[in-house]
Amino acid sequence: MNTSPQEWPEPIVRVQSLSDSGVVKIPHRYIKPLTERPCFDDHRVEVDANNINNHSSSSSSSSSSSSGHTNIPIIDFSGIYGGDDLRATTLRQISDACRDWGFFQIINHGINPQLLDRTRQVWRDFFHLPVEIKQAYANSPKTYEGYGSRLGIKKGAILDWSDYYFLHYLPPCLKDHNKWPHLPENCREVIDEYGKELVKLCGRLTKVLSINLEMEEDFLQKAFGGEDIGACLRVNFYPKCPQPDLTLGLSSHSDPGGMTLLLPDDDVTGLQVRKDNTWITVKPAPHAFIVNIGDQIQVISNAIYKSVEHRVVVNSNKERLSLAFFYNPKSDILIGPARELVTLERPALYTPMTFDEYRLFIRLRGPQGKTHVESLKSPR
Repeated sequence: MNTSPQEWPEPIVRVQSLSDSGVVKIPHRYIKPLTERPCFDDHRVEVDANNINNHSSSSSSSSSSSSGHTNIPIIDFSGIYGGDDLRATTLRQISDACRDWGFFQIINHGINPQLLDRTRQVWRDFFHLPVEIKQAYANSPKTYEGYGSRLGIKKGAILDWSDYYFLHYLPPCLKDHNKWPHLPENCREVIDEYGKELVKLCGRLTKVLSINLEMEEDFLQKAFGGEDIGACLRVNFYPKCPQPDLTLGLSSHSDPGGMTLLLPDDDVTGLQVRKDNTWITVKPAPHAFIVNIGDQIQVISNAIYKSVEHRVVVNSNKERLSLAFFYNPKSDILIGPARELVTLERPALYTPMTFDEYRLFIRLRGPQGKTHVESLKSPR
């Protein structure tokens, strides 16, 4: 297995600086092939809060806004703690979403909306600091920790129209506050509180997913390595783009880890999910988390649950910010289909691999749709 290089193959250009410079045409390095470019049927990408109903989906079919546009399921997570009938309904909704969509939104998830707003704001303030302050946290491809502007290390690769900040929460040996921003004021305290709350929410979600696989509620947590799991955050900043029809904020990919909780921008849409060969723009519900299944849960569940391709489109009029929280297996634990989910009718679909090996495999190549996890399939 190769190791991560120490430096980027080419000088890093901050996309925010490009945008702020007033360019009217994006550099060639950001222009996607024709087959990968977004198609804007409707250039109005702002969320209309009046059209996003704060409700739970009634089935695994897609939820819809009042304008009739398809959306991923929206599920009221508080139903898990309701009476028997409500709990059963909520479990079924989540099960259907994991099997049919790989994506769903949860509302009433128990995390204070004010904390979500504060966390979004400190990160927005960070990205609007002078570039020399942000540059002190510049990252390298060795760990990706810090302030970055590209994924993958292929020289001459076509780049995405975004900057980001990546940091670790777990395991404790990787959590280093010195690699977290020190500005704006109190940001480290807010970021820390946010991470603690999301770790607890992910623990509740893995119990639900385990129950829906007809396993013990600690099944997935144990498969991830028990308490010794990984948790990290990537804050994505998508600057205004003068030619959004030629590029992407984040190329098509499925998430390599276990499970992702995304706190989307409260103002501007951009996330698109692939469903039946159609790209569906997600309309976020207020203060909802967007949950998506990662490749590792697809492998452990033997593809009962599926990770799904998604991408991000950008906007010519507004910047966008989102926070992706990754809940991952222990880095050196071997991940393969659980023996309880392997049968004669459904043999093991994947060759076991440690999460570290898989993550490095992806970091060397960058986002490439579903090709990474598909490459793990066992030969028949």
